[in-house]
Formats: sequence, C-alpha cells, structure tokens
Amino acid sequence: MLLLIIWELGFRVFQWGWKFPSPLQTFQAFYDGFTQGHLLNAIVASLRRLLISFAISIGLGTILGYLFARYRYFDETFGFVVVALQTVPSIAWLPFAIIWFGLNDTSVIFITTIGATWTMSMASRTGILNISPIHLRAAQMLGTGSGYRLFFQVQLPAAFPHWITGIRVAWAFAWRALVAGELIAKGVGLGQMLQDGRGLGDTASILCVVIIIAVIGTISDHFCFKQLEDKIVLRFQLKK
Repeated sequence: MLLLIIWELGFRVFQWGWKFPSPLQTFQAFYDGFTQGHLLNAIVASLRRLLISFAISIGLGTILGYLFARYRYFDETFGFVVVALQTVPSIAWLPFAIIWFGLNDTSVIFITTIGATWTMSMASRTGILNISPIHLRAAQMLGTGSGYRLFFQVQLPAAFPHWITGIRVAWAFAWRALVAGELIAKGVGLGQMLQDGRGLGDTASILCVVIIIAVIGTISDHFCFKQLEDKIVLRFQLKK
C-alpha cells in the first residue's frame, strides 16, 4: 500500500504524464486487458511457445550433456563451441531465424530453445561428470551395462541436483529469449503487446506486461522449480 502511495505521489509531483503510468491507469489497463480478452490471449500464446521451447531445450540439453560427459573428444570439440555460444545472446540469432523460418511462431520457438539449450547441456554435463566412478562400476556389475540402461537408471537420477538447477536457470533464459523474439515476430504474445504499446505510447499496457512477466516468472520459479529442487536436495541429503 505504501508503495502505491509513493507511486501515485511521484506521478503527480514529477508530472510523468504518458511517459510512466499512474497506479490507477495501470489497474485500468489490467482490467481492460482481461475483460476484453487480449491480455489473457497474449499470456496463453506466450506460455504455449515457452513450454514447447522449454521441453525441446530440456531434451536436447540433456542429450548433449550426456554426450559431453561420455565422449571426451566430443566434449573438447563441440563442447568448447557450446561454451562459446553461451556468451552469445539468443536474440542475436533472430535474423537467421527470420531468414530460415519467417516472422512466425517457429522463429520465436527457435530463439527461445537456443536460449535454454546451452545452459541445460552444461548443467547435465556437470551432473553426470560428478557421479562417482565407483557407483558407475557398481551399477555395471549389477547388470546395467554401459548404454541407455546405465543412463536412465543411474546417471540421470544421480545428476538430478545439477539437472534441476540447470532447469531453473534455463527457464529464466527462455523467458528472456521468448519476450525478445516476440518483440519482432508477428502474432499474439506478451512481447508483441510490448511492441504495440510502444507504438501507441500506451505505457500502462507496457507496464502491465512487464508486471505479468515478473509475476509468472517468480511464481513458476518459487512454487515449481524451487520446490522441486528442495525435494531433490533433501532426497540426496546435500544439505542439513
């Protein structure tokens, strides 16, 4: 409540005008957005793209991480490339995505997937490499072999603490990449609403989208990924 009062006073004293909305203007934008449906449609569309991209990045990242941990030559060659690609913002690939796929959902999904895959691959690699060789040899002696059974029955569960941490970080990177891609690509989405708000000078709508992105990101991280991470940490007794 105090923050709202300070916000309203700042709006009136400094006469922000259209450059930054007042609390009342922001609440009105929320009301109009949800009652008219376009804000809810944008949220659903963005979450659909995000979940598709996130599922792809988890799968690709886990496979790459396993290959990096299993094959030293692959790790020293392509693994080095992945480390370098981590430093490149995913939005830098948007021109290629537009050339290859056009201004559509596929481009946004491609950008978002890239934003999370490299983080997942490094987290999976670290988790698998940290497994004790004694445990791997014991599992092999009990009949898991050295192929997919060893991976699914031993390596993947043992790498869960690092894996889930990688998921949390990848989720944050995916969110950023998604909104950046939607700013340029066509179609319904939170990023496109930011772009439309900028074009119309509708700062109340822009602030609504920013708040929604922050709220969804915080809720998903705290009530989903953090809870899962705490359970895994407790399961593996990594802290008291």
